[in-house]
Amino acid sequence: MKIQIWSDVMCPFCYIGKKNFEKALEKLPFKDEVEVEWKSYQLDPDLNVGSQILTINDYLAQKKGMPLSQIEQMQERINEMGKQAGIDFQMNKAIVANTFLAHKLIHFAAKYNKAAEAEELLFKEHFTEGNDVADVQTLVNIAEELGLDTDQAHYVLTSDSYDYEVKQDILEARNLGVSGVPFFILNNKYAVSGAQPADLFEEALMQTYNEVQTENKNIEGDSCSIDGCE
Repeated sequence: MKIQIWSDVMCPFCYIGKKNFEKALEKLPFKDEVEVEWKSYQLDPDLNVGSQILTINDYLAQKKGMPLSQIEQMQERINEMGKQAGIDFQMNKAIVANTFLAHKLIHFAAKYNKAAEAEELLFKEHFTEGNDVADVQTLVNIAEELGLDTDQAHYVLTSDSYDYEVKQDILEARNLGVSGVPFFILNNKYAVSGAQPADLFEEALMQTYNEVQTENKNIEGDSCSIDGCE
């Protein structure tokens, strides 16, 4: 059974959704039969902060025209949701960054079956440690922590390697009508949108798996073989 997850490193609900999804998957007896594919998505692909360092609050105030009091109230809700999911959000540290390079690193890590681990470290670097996930050296350090070749990682991040794959993921999301993340597609059949509770993910995964098992059962009827017809 295959699960595709569109996510952006700059999205707190994607981090919460990841934790809840993994918590649900861990409970299931068929967890080892589930293939998870992480897909790239950018909430703000045109973001170019240059040498300017923007906090999340400053960014939202500028982009959305929201008053700081409203932003702080929203962050309190996210912090509480994070605690329930086991995340230590430090929104006051988070640096706004264009996440294209981070997605390239995830694709590179996927080559070694470490995409989920890369996602986790990138979320942690962004939301807890307050590091710039658009900085090449920061990303190379993450690659090293993942046990990946740092020279290869540096090459990937400073060349056009995996540019196509990241763009294709984003185009696929657009073609599917995805307008927000996280977005989950279960076995090319069902869609789950948003940072849903672990219980909902568990129920959806169970339902999908049971249907897959039913579809895969052999239905035998009259047939012919080289030995004759029965």
